[in-house]
Amino acid sequence: MSSDTPKVRIDWYRSPLPREVLAELNQKSDLLGLAQTLGYFGLLIALGGSAWYAVGRAPWWAVLILLYLHGAVFAFLLNAFHEFVHQSVFRTKWLNTFFTWVTSFLSWNNPVMFWASHMEHHKYTLHPPDDLEVVLPVKITVVNFFQFLLVNPWDFWHRFKIVSRLAMGRIEGQWEELLFPPGAEDKRHELFRWARIILLGHAAIIVVSIIMGWWMLPVVVTFAPFYGGLLQWLCNNTQHAGLQDKVSDFRLCTRTFLLNPVVQFLYWHMNYHIEHHMYAAVPCYKLGRLRRAIEPDLPPAPRGILAAWREMIAIFQRQKQDPAYQHIVQLPAPQRA
Repeated sequence: MSSDTPKVRIDWYRSPLPREVLAELNQKSDLLGLAQTLGYFGLLIALGGSAWYAVGRAPWWAVLILLYLHGAVFAFLLNAFHEFVHQSVFRTKWLNTFFTWVTSFLSWNNPVMFWASHMEHHKYTLHPPDDLEVVLPVKITVVNFFQFLLVNPWDFWHRFKIVSRLAMGRIEGQWEELLFPPGAEDKRHELFRWARIILLGHAAIIVVSIIMGWWMLPVVVTFAPFYGGLLQWLCNNTQHAGLQDKVSDFRLCTRTFLLNPVVQFLYWHMNYHIEHHMYAAVPCYKLGRLRRAIEPDLPPAPRGILAAWREMIAIFQRQKQDPAYQHIVQLPAPQRA
């Protein structure tokens, strides 16, 4: 589809919610935003600092455990970045912007690219070619599991190539061409500028670490997104896999599952993914309240990561026999007015 082709507006179904309740849920809070953000970054700094401090003072295996835990928490920066790009964490605008920059740099993600793509993903969820951010069927293999289990140089190389290409001012592929068509020079310049900031910033970290002898600095910053990422991978891949595309009901194309408070906090509450798509302006820390408000109109949610993956694996096995198969969620009976 060309960028000049008019897009059809999708009339999404959203679970009924009183206007005053939605207005309250949409209210952002600097206090709650700081609790989520500083709590997350505090844990991240504590684990990275402990791993650095442990070098030469603790057994090598203790250092590796601390590094793995640091990487496991660091991987969820992708979800923090997602929330800040939505500008829905803080009431104070500059705080959202500042942490967008921080999480973008640390996670090797370009906010210009992501926001352009993610706006389309929300408007046209799983309706290709208007949404090419997520395309079904999602390919998940045992190899992927082991790549994210320990160290993932393949992901580093993938992100490095994208950032380097954009830093050189090159747009590639159907999705990038649609998001940044010829003539959109201001958007392209901003996209390329951010890629250069990310690339040069991490290069500077490596240079400083060599000069100062701080070899742990790039390990706990520049390369931290590329080890220990299994838990985040298990959470993030539940969002749409195995469900239906080309439907106008988020309950059919998006998956919510329930998590314990610790992992939910690390995941920035994105386990409430149906709710996030239905009402994208609701801050992540209020999505649990949103679910409780509309729960009678939602399908049952798997309890825990294992339950969500059991459901997904059953779908994947059926898709091996029938590649066109998509799981049809059983919806509750319509609520009476």
